[in-house]
Amino acid sequence: MPDLSPTSRALLALEALQDSPGITAERLGRRLGVTARAARRYVEILREADIPVESVRGPDGGYRLGRGVRPPPLRFGSDEALGLVMAALDGQHDAADPEGPVGRALGKLLAALPRSVAAQADAVRRTAAPVPHRDPSRPDPATTVALVEACAARQRVRLAYRTEAGNERDLEADPWAVVVRYGRWYLLCRSVSADAVRTYRIDRVGAVAALAETFEPPADLDPVASLEENLSSGWQHPVRVIVDAPIARVAASIPRTMGRLEAVDARTTRIVGSTRNVVMYAEQLAMLPAAFRIEEGDEVRAALAVLAERLTAAASPP
Repeated sequence: MPDLSPTSRALLALEALQDSPGITAERLGRRLGVTARAARRYVEILREADIPVESVRGPDGGYRLGRGVRPPPLRFGSDEALGLVMAALDGQHDAADPEGPVGRALGKLLAALPRSVAAQADAVRRTAAPVPHRDPSRPDPATTVALVEACAARQRVRLAYRTEAGNERDLEADPWAVVVRYGRWYLLCRSVSADAVRTYRIDRVGAVAALAETFEPPADLDPVASLEENLSSGWQHPVRVIVDAPIARVAASIPRTMGRLEAVDARTTRIVGSTRNVVMYAEQLAMLPAAFRIEEGDEVRAALAVLAERLTAAASPP
């Protein structure tokens, strides 16, 4: 550990107490790069600053932060901070796991609350049954942090990526933005090898390495719009649909992942897209607010015919 000032080591001691309640003087010393005796001195410095540090009784002994009128300052790691954001966005993270980034961050928050409030919150945290994961595609917070930092620094990255088929590959990309859409986390970027816009699921990224090269993202980049347009292209079933409605009305009726909208004239719109799930695509088309016809896409046309038969049967009298 580099030569740090006493104040810096005292702050590191505070962080260690937040992360590891009951930490012994020996473990604290190893974390600070000092002897156990010096670690006890840093505990005394914290106490002199009116930060409540309690001694833990037991065979080994140790220290933990106590409660008081003046709560200790909170110091979140990058994975903990992003973990809380991710938890708020999807509500599925294992908050009851004290070893995970969300669990660690929540533990720090609970330690800063008044005892009466914290006791109730901690009881809920320990006893509430978590919602089963609806989708096993939760990204790793540390991986997400690395990609967010690369986006901010406009720094090219090398990714270890697993394709949908399960194949492992290495690729280089200019990361433009991290986007959360439809419950999934995506990296919107420019593929260096293809020189084209690509969208990668972050839960399939195994490792991130920042490279020396930098880049400039498009000046008029709209991350959400670009992501959705990219998600609507490149699938195995191309589709072109003519809708007898203005483009604004069509745009308000279907998700942008259905494809690109083109105004044929003031009263007619063309949808240009692709899909791998023709049944889902047909069901989405059925939600259009006006008559439409398939210009291209025999598979979607066949799925619409099946859907029409099903709806006709449902509407028929018993």
